[in-house]
Amino acid sequence: MARTFRLALAQINPTVGDITGNTAKILDYLERAREAQADLVAFPELAITGYPPEDLLFKKSFLTDNVAAMEKVAAASQGIAVVLGYVHIVSLERQSEEVGPQVTNAAALCYDDRLIDTYHKIFLPNYGVFDEQRYFQRGSECPVYTIGGVAVGVNICEDIWYPVGPTTVQCQAGAELIVNINASPFHAGKRAFREDMIAQRALENGLTVAYVNTVGGQDELVFDGGSMICDSTGGLVARGPAFQESLLITDLSFKEPSARPKHKPANAGAGAGVGTPKNVTVSEAGTETKPSLEAQTILVGMDGPEEIYRALVMGTGDYLRKVGFTKALIGLSGGVDSALTATVAVDALGKENVIGITMPSRYSSEGSISDSKKLAGNLGLDLWELPIEPAHQAFTDMLAERFKGTEANVAEENVQARVRGNVLMTVSNKFGWIVLTTGNKSEMAMGYATLYGDMAGGFAVLKDVPKTTVYELCRWRNGQGQAFGTMDGVIPVAILDKPPSAELREGQLDADSLPPYEVLDPVVEAYVENDLGYQEMVAQGFDPQVVRQVIAAVDRNEYKRRQAPPGVKITHRAFGKDRRFPIVNRYRQHEGG
Repeated sequence: MARTFRLALAQINPTVGDITGNTAKILDYLERAREAQADLVAFPELAITGYPPEDLLFKKSFLTDNVAAMEKVAAASQGIAVVLGYVHIVSLERQSEEVGPQVTNAAALCYDDRLIDTYHKIFLPNYGVFDEQRYFQRGSECPVYTIGGVAVGVNICEDIWYPVGPTTVQCQAGAELIVNINASPFHAGKRAFREDMIAQRALENGLTVAYVNTVGGQDELVFDGGSMICDSTGGLVARGPAFQESLLITDLSFKEPSARPKHKPANAGAGAGVGTPKNVTVSEAGTETKPSLEAQTILVGMDGPEEIYRALVMGTGDYLRKVGFTKALIGLSGGVDSALTATVAVDALGKENVIGITMPSRYSSEGSISDSKKLAGNLGLDLWELPIEPAHQAFTDMLAERFKGTEANVAEENVQARVRGNVLMTVSNKFGWIVLTTGNKSEMAMGYATLYGDMAGGFAVLKDVPKTTVYELCRWRNGQGQAFGTMDGVIPVAILDKPPSAELREGQLDADSLPPYEVLDPVVEAYVENDLGYQEMVAQGFDPQVVRQVIAAVDRNEYKRRQAPPGVKITHRAFGKDRRFPIVNRYRQHEGG
């Protein structure tokens, strides 16, 4: 006779440091899971504190508040098992002057109003945006809990990414179900890779794997949700939505222990050095019959421009809301970058919370002004027109004597950009609105942005979006009017068709200074995201001249990027925490290096 186990995965959007608010949300989802008669509800990694808490982990009050919150949730676990991510305190004594209190990244297993046991994360990632070894001690036990008569192994995020890990040990200890709690950040294409990995773990261990992921924006990171359950054949049983909170409830069927074939994991015997197995009985199988769940359709996974666009919307909206801004301010140039930024902002915040400012100068084309007005009209946002010619002329006159006898160059061109930055920041100061910058990853890589000009602002929506992807996102969004409550073609075709230009001098085009973006972007990706060197890129067929230009520009402009505002991460390696490059650096690549 098969045993039925009702599992709930609570895909929630916590905020780092908001222990009270996070706990209230957890209790709400816990009650919803109990009402649905779930046997177990699982919450994401560090759900109590939000992820990543970073140096908040050095504050004793933060740690003790988080434990108190966990105990509050445990006290509410009557009749339902709860797996909850929190920070476990080993000792509040600092390990050294440089290292904070001794803590672990933990999962509490609660049942019937009390804490039953705690799992401590074993594999601590220390790459890319992760630096968990800075804060956490490594766990050593791989528990299997009997809950409702089903053997459940609990582990955390990175623990399941390796073929040999806690799941291996827990499988050997009799686990039928693995519950893996996560704070796995988004980058384009990661969903499919993540699902393939979970399916592989389920198949090679011959058990069911449930993966619950957090959702929401946190600084530059976006967590995309997409919680899932795979059965022992690797087949997808259920999938949660992307980029929104949800409670995914699924009935799982398990054979009686006597009828279950003995499964030898693909890596049997290899988990000895991972951790020690242990078995804990929490509750026996119930006898009551539960009402059947409504038939569930497996949601379609999100890919391509849609997942990137949704990530930008969530990352922008959550950043502003969680920091405390109510409105956003954007300089509209009539170009594609500001058009996409404004569209994302409206979709994230609502048109009533986005203000556009157009700042025509002596070099602005009539088309740029009219395109900005048309875009604003299509989006329904308020548009201010503030000509900058008087300020531009005042700067020119003020500097005339000192610049006398010199050739005009980029310094004079950038006066306009800096005047515009001043206007935006002054309006921001006056009304308390955050300025959204409009530069993209291609420009940031090459230094093709004006420090204290178009880089001035509080959040960079497109910071990690290559220019070619900007166009792709615009064209995708133009076909999605109904989904976002706007017309189709919200971004005017004229904006997409015009040659990119900063309009800082007569007849200026981006192509005067940069390779065509369809040539530039693959080289930037190879150098920045894939860490390829000169010879490797040339061997792959890239133009040697372009490669040299990109390497030199990327290396030279690190100082600029360090002064840029944060922005949404959408590639597997963004500028910032992902890529830590020394500003003072005399290593130079060349034909022979």
